[in-house]
Amino acid sequence: MTPPSAPPNPARRRPLRAARPLIVALAALLALYVGVAYEFAPAFWRHYERQPALAEKAMTTTTALGLPGDALNVGLEGSRDEVLCAMRAAGWRPADPITWRSSLRIADSVLLRRAYPTAPVSDLFYDGRRQDLAFEKAAGISPKERHHVRFWLALAHGASGEPLWLGSATFDRSVGVSHYTGQVTHHIAPDIDAERDLLAHDLAAAGMVSAAYGVTGVGATVFARNGGGDPYFTDGEIAVSRLSPGCQIVPAAPPTLAPPPAVAVKNAAFGWLKALWRLL
Repeated sequence: MTPPSAPPNPARRRPLRAARPLIVALAALLALYVGVAYEFAPAFWRHYERQPALAEKAMTTTTALGLPGDALNVGLEGSRDEVLCAMRAAGWRPADPITWRSSLRIADSVLLRRAYPTAPVSDLFYDGRRQDLAFEKAAGISPKERHHVRFWLALAHGASGEPLWLGSATFDRSVGVSHYTGQVTHHIAPDIDAERDLLAHDLAAAGMVSAAYGVTGVGATVFARNGGGDPYFTDGEIAVSRLSPGCQIVPAAPPTLAPPPAVAVKNAAFGWLKALWRLL
């Protein structure tokens, strides 16, 4: 004979019923966070008022294996000749192409700490093609540590009628292996905004910039990783420098065109976050 089942204990249900409003509130807060962080805020901060044709373009590069590469964080308005002239005036040198000879030379310079100020950079891809131009600025004797930037011609005719180049500026802090593929590569420093700002400052200090402004890049992020698995953080803005026509020196400091108010608030708030991050 089967013993009768025990009747449900109402006392056991009371804690669940009491916790139900808290569970519902937490679920609502989670949904609100996801909506704000991943839908509303990014859309609210997107701005392409000075280069509307960029609104549909990707804002990260890819590696040869198709992995997400470095974020785009700098831009230049001007012809190819003006870009080459301005970068040289700012103290950045064109990188050598990748050949057997240059590959052996960079390996020798890293291992023996010999200078190689025009060492090649690895290829990254944007819009299906490798970089059009690459530049670097030495940070020490060996190219193990260096400032460097790759540029792609993103728009043959930007909003001002001039070509618009987009680039990814990063700082190589060491040589190691990719966290994803095991291939030998440079590891970048996480503060890619510092490299963006350094390049913009160098160009302006050389008198090569007539005006500066920002457009939306990858968007604000603190836990992104590039194609080598290196973490980086950024306020998500691309700093665009409008180069002086004909590479003529501009004697005065270039004006910075103001972003929309919401973007200015975001940048200010993220500035505090970056300041804390840099102290860690």
